[in-house]
Amino acid sequence: MERQSPKRIRAGVVGVGHMGRYHAGVYHEMPEVDLVAVSDIDESRASAMAEQYHTQALLDFREMLDRVDVVSVAVPTDQHYKVAREFLDAGVHVLVEKPITPLLGQAEDLFRIAQKKGRVLQIGHVERFNGAVQELHKIVRNPLLIECRRMGPFQPRVQEDGVILDLMIHDLDIVLSLVNSPVKTCYAVGTSVHSAREDIASVSLTFQSGCVANLTASRATQDKVRTLAVTQKDAYIFLDYADQDIHVHRRAASEHTLTQEQLRYRQEAFIERIFVHKDNPLKLEIRHLLHSAINGAVPARTEDIEQELQSLRLAFQILSQIHGEPAPSGQ
Repeated sequence: MERQSPKRIRAGVVGVGHMGRYHAGVYHEMPEVDLVAVSDIDESRASAMAEQYHTQALLDFREMLDRVDVVSVAVPTDQHYKVAREFLDAGVHVLVEKPITPLLGQAEDLFRIAQKKGRVLQIGHVERFNGAVQELHKIVRNPLLIECRRMGPFQPRVQEDGVILDLMIHDLDIVLSLVNSPVKTCYAVGTSVHSAREDIASVSLTFQSGCVANLTASRATQDKVRTLAVTQKDAYIFLDYADQDIHVHRRAASEHTLTQEQLRYRQEAFIERIFVHKDNPLKLEIRHLLHSAINGAVPARTEDIEQELQSLRLAFQILSQIHGEPAPSGQ
């Protein structure tokens, strides 16, 4: 009997700008995937990507609706809802770059459609798939203090989203999963520097567990910084996203001596460097989507959807404080 080869997954990418081109590259490299087409309103950009990855260029994404099993949506945020909805309605598994939508009601509607169709709707929280973040979840227990810094220079291509939805939402997503406790208080300030939206923001959160989280995001800082630090009772844990490194500082011993002249204090500690399996987080994120597509998607439970949306809800609450206006919620 002739052995059948496994079915190949048909993939597409809508929007091949800064992020979309990386998605196209990852799909192209995967042996189990056929990159059927890429689509972009910029014909020259779509053609260049298609030529590079030996696929078809489309100006209208609807031409691939019935030709793909999975799709990455990396168009501007205000187009996410329209594009993702059409693919979900067509029975396609969808990965949408963050933020999923500019309105909470739109995000809720997309998840309802995905649930009804039995398809995967995945938000592009790529930092979840950073090897260091995955190791972090094995180490952190009952955090007392979390400090996040995500800063870098301004990128003119990012104009429609402020620094909260552009950068800080990654840290909000990770902090909420680490603490796993309802937010008790939220205080946020921000200011614009290069755009009409907030370019610098500082947020302080307290949780019902007693944990405090301080988050800083900036796109007005010339040095690129991506760090997270956790203080818990037995350790201080420092993570560098760029290097995918984790260092755990543990106190070994301390003593003090008192003389007539001065008080001397000495503390000894040891630093443990955690081994992290370093891989391309975007590749792992897309592989997670493909795994669901290959093995049969299970409709998301309501509680899972709420968990997926909690960072977006909190981001809108923060934006409401910074800009002094009601959080957007409609469609």
